[in-house]
Amino acid sequence: MILLRYTAGTVEVHGLAEGGAALLPAASRWDGRSHCHRLPACAYAELVRGLHRERVEYQDEARGYPELPSGLRVHREPRPYQAEALAAWRASRQRGVVVLPTGAGKSHLALLAIDDRRRASLVIAPTLDLVGQWYDLLRSSFAIDVGVVGGGDHRVCPLTVTTYDSAYLHMGYLGNRFGLVIFDECHHLPGEAYALAARSCLAPYRLGLTATPERADGRHLENQELIGPLVYERSIVELTGTFLADYDVETVTVELSPEERVLYDEARGVYLAFVRRQGIRMNGPQGWSQFIQRAARSQEGRLALAAYYQQRQLAFAAPSKLDYLAHLLHLHRHDRALLFTQDNRTAYDIARRFLVPVITHQTPVTERSEILQGLREGVYGAVVTSKVLNEGVDVPEANVAIVVSGSGSVREHVQRLGRILRAREGKRALLYELVAQGTAEAFTSLRRREHVAYR
Repeated sequence: MILLRYTAGTVEVHGLAEGGAALLPAASRWDGRSHCHRLPACAYAELVRGLHRERVEYQDEARGYPELPSGLRVHREPRPYQAEALAAWRASRQRGVVVLPTGAGKSHLALLAIDDRRRASLVIAPTLDLVGQWYDLLRSSFAIDVGVVGGGDHRVCPLTVTTYDSAYLHMGYLGNRFGLVIFDECHHLPGEAYALAARSCLAPYRLGLTATPERADGRHLENQELIGPLVYERSIVELTGTFLADYDVETVTVELSPEERVLYDEARGVYLAFVRRQGIRMNGPQGWSQFIQRAARSQEGRLALAAYYQQRQLAFAAPSKLDYLAHLLHLHRHDRALLFTQDNRTAYDIARRFLVPVITHQTPVTERSEILQGLREGVYGAVVTSKVLNEGVDVPEANVAIVVSGSGSVREHVQRLGRILRAREGKRALLYELVAQGTAEAFTSLRRREHVAYR
């Protein structure tokens, strides 16, 4: 009799001779120390299907997850595309990635998947803010206890939510306790550490959710192995006007003052001269790391690095740009606005100048929650943030986003747009992008708008 056991993120197959690997998935290896075949836990479903196909009897001590005692207690009719996505996921053996825009109801799709399988389920999210939102959603949707692992909590239940970091740390002993794992914002998953958590998890059923699946490093292709194939996708433009708020995007080009232009050109000249002398291609895959390494070796390099940050700050937070921000805040004084910056320094400068609350990675979770609640209730008309609200904020009342500065990431720009697209009656969202004319930010703006949502 073949025996299956789960051990520290792997499945052991006992009772099968060393030469019997033909019955097993390609990922299996003979472990001479334990005298068994061993394979990553994520291959469990393939292993079991193969044994059934070959009609091989086995005893399964690897699986340690229970069925849920009940399903959803709150029922909402799925939107047509949610029903289509669920059907596509089922057709792919309940494994795969679904791509839907922010605000389209990916979390409700996850609830439908949990209700469909009714197995112990683990939700993995990138931030503690999202963990809190998932905890509240699961607790209100199912009539059972909900566990949390991460952020000072460690309580494991048949329904549990955790962060990617905590999943990496604890999956070695949690990995056989869940039959369904949901990877929220699954573009975070590829990479050595987080991918190991996915490989150490036995769950035969897997659902990945994201609005922006692609990664600049191309590693999003790894999700095919870690979660499953892309099974369903709908874009912002397909859902706008029916399920998402209508929106407009306006790029505002702001000129630097003569004094700012002189300072910018001088600083950029110092930076570029050093890069050219060193033969560094900043648009190459190793450009930035090469620049940092070589800048640290000489006084000339350190001056070039200081010049780089000076010209960057002049573009990101030029006084002329902040003057125009003052105009926009007055224009939209009766709206709810989210202000986005690339760095904390600019966020705090804006908060001091305009007396608006600020949220950065340094803001405690409780304070962050209070600020967002104040925005929802109209206590605050605007909130400024650096990057922490690119994902995870749910403020349907917010209808204006102002990108004061940002990276060249298409994902980041689409996420920021998505923050204001949650539909409500009569809503039309508006995103402003402020760009310093004649600076490197103009090229950054072109890169980050390479998405159908901006065409």
